[in-house]
Amino acid sequence: MNIKARIKSVMLLIPMLTLLACEDFLSTEPDSTRASINSPKQVSQLLTSAYPQGGYVVFAEAMSDNVADKGTGEDDKTNRSSFLFEEAETSVDQQDSPDQYWAECYRAISVANQALEIISKMPDASLYSAQRGEALLARAYAHFMLVGFFSKFYDAQTASTDLGIPYVTEPETVVIKKYERKTVAYVYEMIEKDLKEGLPLISDGSYTVPKYHFNRAAANAFASRFYLVKKDYAQVLTYANAVFPGGNIGEYLRPWNTEYANLSPAELYNTYSRASQNANLMLVETASLYGRYVAQYRYGMNYRKWQEISESEQIAGPTASWAYPLYSQGDNNYLIPKLTEYFVRESVNAEIGFPYVMLPVFTVEEVLFNRAEANAFLNNANASLADLNLFASKRLNTYSAANHSITVAKMRTYFGSTDVTSNLVNTIIAFRRVEFVQEGMRWFDIQRFGLTVSHTTREGQVITLPKGDPRRVLQLPQSASLSGLEKNQR
Repeated sequence: MNIKARIKSVMLLIPMLTLLACEDFLSTEPDSTRASINSPKQVSQLLTSAYPQGGYVVFAEAMSDNVADKGTGEDDKTNRSSFLFEEAETSVDQQDSPDQYWAECYRAISVANQALEIISKMPDASLYSAQRGEALLARAYAHFMLVGFFSKFYDAQTASTDLGIPYVTEPETVVIKKYERKTVAYVYEMIEKDLKEGLPLISDGSYTVPKYHFNRAAANAFASRFYLVKKDYAQVLTYANAVFPGGNIGEYLRPWNTEYANLSPAELYNTYSRASQNANLMLVETASLYGRYVAQYRYGMNYRKWQEISESEQIAGPTASWAYPLYSQGDNNYLIPKLTEYFVRESVNAEIGFPYVMLPVFTVEEVLFNRAEANAFLNNANASLADLNLFASKRLNTYSAANHSITVAKMRTYFGSTDVTSNLVNTIIAFRRVEFVQEGMRWFDIQRFGLTVSHTTREGQVITLPKGDPRRVLQLPQSASLSGLEKNQR
């Protein structure tokens, strides 16, 4: 698999139908052209490439409050510029960069659109309903991620005037094609349309390995995330509960304080991003160096930062402690063994190749938090507390319900507030932070809640980004702005 196999257009990017997924994880797409794709199986193979094979974790994590300037370490341009909230002068070929992620999202969108076009021309399109559902969900997801990074984050009060990103619904068949930036509200309307139309069509039986695609559980998890951003909490509950119709979500949570506690770092790496793990609802293969440098980036997690992140264990009481295993790679380079690199050789006998990371983009833990947050805002405090305690039972060392239960009284003591809803939501935010550390997820909560981020350089410069600061929005790639798309304000 060649991550450099990209066809650049002046605006977005036209994908190559010959981009193959790694045989270790995904089946390959047809080596023929669109004209010879004439069966549901071949369309399914094409759709293996309808997911962004670029990583967002490096820049999302570096922009968050999970990192500090360690003074020394791997000097990566994206890691550095993201921490400093400067425009990363990179290209679409630069692994882990915003530009590559933009390109990969639009490549994935174009593959989804090609699949939809093929299906529309089939004599009996009803035979392709599962493939149509996957294509619509994949298109919605890529646009959702793009608008979350490259536009002002969704706010119902301003979405109708905030600049969105191009929502592309047709295959790119020309090198130069003009697009326009409509509003964030428009993009969300289109995402919702694709989501609602595609989700009922998803069929797990159409996949060899469902977790490498939009299976039913992952599609409902995506819907719960989408409506959480829109603050439509009733819908969040509907879709979160649909992930586990039997209500047995607890047995799918990662067993950090039991099974995982006995694993070595190597074993954790081999476990965390596997399709066999119940907690993983959907995995996406990303071309990334993150697994290699996660602990070594200059702007990363040091021990003091981990103490700040993990402090939320005290919400459960003075004897509570998280079961997450903290390891170091040299002085002040800390990590929790999660995402690791797998290396794909350019050919069987080649000495060179490309690094990849399998990224869990939807997990059971996220669904649990989404449900807990929705219940908190709907004043269902007991239901929210039940989910938080379920989470704590899988995460705290030597967990004891008698000693470690999350209660209204404990939250009041910890936060110094009598507002039950506020305390519940702040607990969820704190628990999400520690659960998804070094996975890039913290940035979405920072944006959703308008949390201020402050970064202090080793030289003493303090960079503060309050809610509304234009630097919280990634700049469009140069190729897009040169073609006429309006750049984001700075």
